Amino acid sequence: MDVKMHSSWLKQLKSEFEKSYFKDLTKFVREEYSMHTCYPKEEDIFNAFDWCPFDQVKVVIIGQDPYHGPGQANGLCFSVNYGIAHPPSLKNIFKELETDVGKPYPISGDLEPWAKQGVLLLNATLTVRAGAAGSHQKRGWETFTSSVIKTISEQKRDVVFILWGGFAKQKLKFIDASKHRIITSGHPSPLSANRGYWFGNKSFSKTNSQLEQVDARAIVW
Repeated sequence: MDVKMHSSWLKQLKSEFEKSYFKDLTKFVREEYSMHTCYPKEEDIFNAFDWCPFDQVKVVIIGQDPYHGPGQANGLCFSVNYGIAHPPSLKNIFKELETDVGKPYPISGDLEPWAKQGVLLLNATLTVRAGAAGSHQKRGWETFTSSVIKTISEQKRDVVFILWGGFAKQKLKFIDASKHRIITSGHPSPLSANRGYWFGNKSFSKTNSQLEQVDARAIVW
């Protein structure tokens, strides 16, 4: 696994790549990709960091791990490439977007336009074996992404962190709530949504309201 990401992130995370856990993680990922079908494509693993440079981060959305079906994962949490059918969680995100800010349900499930506006779409685990949800968890990715969140919290101000579901909320302890804004709700998965923990959370309008309060440009969702 080659670490290819925007230079602004390489500068911030340089020390992380030299730690023993990350070297073990790199070895594990290389072996998995050589022996099994894994997602996303190897060149897309760090896409979230490429499309959203460190200096531009205004919002962080935390997912769990990549989609594990063919052609779905593209390196941005909850996102799929243009032309790929929308997974259930993404459908619920778009339905909430419709009712929250009045945006028509999008044709494309590619969230790259969000990333280019300063939304870091970060999965807690950045890789997965095909058809095996959670298969690359507890191998070091969580340590790495926790460090990413801690770095953002320490080095920046007034970032909006959007934590959907219990897994994302585990990252709360790495965020300084005195200098950042935190929005939480249930997960957009059908299980959570059907229990009433998702719809009506207004994460998108709340985020823009927070950004406008600190004179930052609102996100065009």
